[in-house]
Amino acid sequence: MTISRVWQRPTLGAVAERAGVSTATVSNALNGTGRLSEATRQRVLTAARELGHAQASTARAVARGSTGVLGLTTTTYGDLPVSYTEIPYYAQLTLSAMAAAHERGYMLMVMPNSLSPWMWLNMPMDGVIHVDPRTDDPVRSLLRERGIPMVTDGRPLRPHWNDAWVDTDHDMGMSLLLGHLVESGARRIALSQPAHDDAYSQLIGRAYASWCAEHDMPVLVEEYAVPDYFTAEREAVGRLLDRAPRPDAVVGVYSDSGHNILAAARHRGLRVPRDLLVACVSEDPEYATTNPSLTTLSLRPDRVGVEVVDLLISLINARGGVNRHRIVQPVLIPRRSTRKPPPTPRRSERPE
Repeated sequence: MTISRVWQRPTLGAVAERAGVSTATVSNALNGTGRLSEATRQRVLTAARELGHAQASTARAVARGSTGVLGLTTTTYGDLPVSYTEIPYYAQLTLSAMAAAHERGYMLMVMPNSLSPWMWLNMPMDGVIHVDPRTDDPVRSLLRERGIPMVTDGRPLRPHWNDAWVDTDHDMGMSLLLGHLVESGARRIALSQPAHDDAYSQLIGRAYASWCAEHDMPVLVEEYAVPDYFTAEREAVGRLLDRAPRPDAVVGVYSDSGHNILAAARHRGLRVPRDLLVACVSEDPEYATTNPSLTTLSLRPDRVGVEVVDLLISLINARGGVNRHRIVQPVLIPRRSTRKPPPTPRRSERPE
């Protein structure tokens, strides 16, 4: 009879040997402590991941008198009944943050928007990731009043000296996307923008306007209300397409914006990409199979999730010399919706 081996958690020594460092360095890297270079920290985390090493969170938390729990908020849209886990950006952010927290020996608790002020102030946790802060953000105010370490996904619009945040480089993102549209022949690029008080939509709007001013391009913006935004955005895009002269490209900033822009173009008999170039900011893989396939800008929520957890654990452990502001670079994924076909030759130019 064959007796299967019982799995044993890899030791700090095994991780240290794999990464080529000392066990003290491994401990510092996993706990977010010590004065390590980012390259060394990442090498240790990679080695731990490859070996399947995970911190013993419960025992470690008890030993230091903490909970071993990190919180993650989903309150961007207030009391609106939003299914955050069905939105690709939030789903990827949550999964990557959860994996990063588990790798570092913490549990991650995703907190609903329906919590009472008392619960926000008293829910047991060592620190919190606050997703997409708003201009007047009651949850952020409560968490700051509580005094536990907090990192925001997105830079707050009203900065505080003690802010710690991770954000995508929206200026670079708009530069990549709008520059790509210009290379495809666009000269009148419009933006479909949500009228919402979260930092994300406003920072995107600022980046778009700044790029247009720098490149001497017209600013063409239509806003729409967030509740029932499917209908509201299609109407906003319709107003853009009814302008004279009409935009030759439209950019959306929400995950479903691409579908809404395509629907508005079809309603007006416009062909994409021949008559109109279309792109949006989204993580939705379905855009690879739409007709036509749609160009997207990824904000890299998978990378953001890892960074917010690393920064939060560094703050929890009071690691010195921590950069409290981190930037993640976006990625442009060009597809057929922005690939303008060559002009059809006139009859006299066609080969016999």
